[in-house]
Amino acid sequence: MITIIGGGPAGMSAAVAAANAGASVLLLESSSRLGGQYWRHLPENGLDSWMGQSALQSDYGAGFLLRNHVMSNPKIEVLCGAQVWSVTKEKTILVNFLHDGVSHVVDTQRLILATGAYDRTLPFPGWDIPGVMTPGAAQALLKSSHVLAGKKIVVAGTGPFLLPVASDLSKAGAEIVGLFEVNKLRKWFAYSGVALRNYKKIVQGGRYLGALHQRRGYAVISAHAGAAGELEFVKVAKIDSRFHIKKESITAIPCDAAAVGWGFTPDLSIAQSLGLNLIAGQDTYPVVAVDEYQCTSDPRVYAAGEITGIGGSELSLTEGIIAGQAVADSEMGINRTATKRKIERNSKIRKKQRRFANTLLKIYSVKSGWKSWVTDETLVCRCEEVSLEALKRSIKELGVTDARSAKLLTRVGMGACQGRICSRTVVEVIAGEQNIEVEVQDFISTGNRPIFTPITLGILAEGSKPYQPL
Repeated sequence: MITIIGGGPAGMSAAVAAANAGASVLLLESSSRLGGQYWRHLPENGLDSWMGQSALQSDYGAGFLLRNHVMSNPKIEVLCGAQVWSVTKEKTILVNFLHDGVSHVVDTQRLILATGAYDRTLPFPGWDIPGVMTPGAAQALLKSSHVLAGKKIVVAGTGPFLLPVASDLSKAGAEIVGLFEVNKLRKWFAYSGVALRNYKKIVQGGRYLGALHQRRGYAVISAHAGAAGELEFVKVAKIDSRFHIKKESITAIPCDAAAVGWGFTPDLSIAQSLGLNLIAGQDTYPVVAVDEYQCTSDPRVYAAGEITGIGGSELSLTEGIIAGQAVADSEMGINRTATKRKIERNSKIRKKQRRFANTLLKIYSVKSGWKSWVTDETLVCRCEEVSLEALKRSIKELGVTDARSAKLLTRVGMGACQGRICSRTVVEVIAGEQNIEVEVQDFISTGNRPIFTPITLGILAEGSKPYQPL
């Protein structure tokens, strides 16, 4: 049996490919429905509900069909609401997960990781005020509950993801009082060849830009609350190529919600707990190293989607297909020429998609100058309320040299999110204070933990019950 963790584009496409090749599959998804962060909460209430969702996302129909293929395939068992909290390696791979308040363990010979990614944040004064969130959070509210984050919304940061978020919010009735992209459009000129080879993507982006007014070279540098403690306005400034503020350009923009994001960070919690080989991605942050078959450094474990490098839904789908086909042959101990040919065809598609994804990461890169926006009073870790001043003091006075020692001495990264939000920032701040370059190992050292989902001591003491797949 093959176990897949993650029910987004990569996980679902891997499940279908593996099942079609003859393997039995158990698909574990932490959310209540399949779809992942991209096709968030696919509808359960018929065509009318689906049509409402499809109005918010142009390719929602593709997700709807893929989800139906997964749910209708007799060789695929789906467990939604399954929170994987530990994965260990022995003779086989043991996957511990919570489901309906009970901890289960499944013993598997082959594992596909498709754990996806989450929004990357950067701290700035006021980023902890109610009403300030990531673009992914604003989109999740809209897609999952049809709730607008606010009436007057600022969308800012960097990356092509800002455009569909702003478009969706606008279609749903919000007033986009500001759409700000810190990186300049002219950065595309150096990659005109890649743009031409992916003209459909460029045309799609052009449509968004035609319908929205985006100001480039600007960023939200602070947020400010009113008397009630909720967001009242943000300050926006013109930013140079190194992300330093041009102070004469600071403007206040009234709003009741601000969606600010800086791309995505791969969710490597399980990959790190398994000791898989990680390498530096295009943006220097670690990703899971895989071969042409999406196989990791452990021949029993495959990986697909954003954890092998941020690349979007289409690349995730392609990698999922390759992983599913390859792991099915591996599971059944056969070597089919037909499968190899399919993988070779998909590998060519993957190569083109990866080249375009890496180009996006270069164009929408985040420069170190963002640290000049942050005041000493700004919280770096919101969970434990650790300020930049406290982190700097630990470096200067207590000899902190890495994120691990910072955690021990300041509690930064020890809150509910377990460093998922702040650890990347902490590593960059420490490197900046020491005037050294960030190494990929610095990021890797922050994410290795044996338990990566909150679990009560009572459940932990009871142990996991063996799960018997259908």
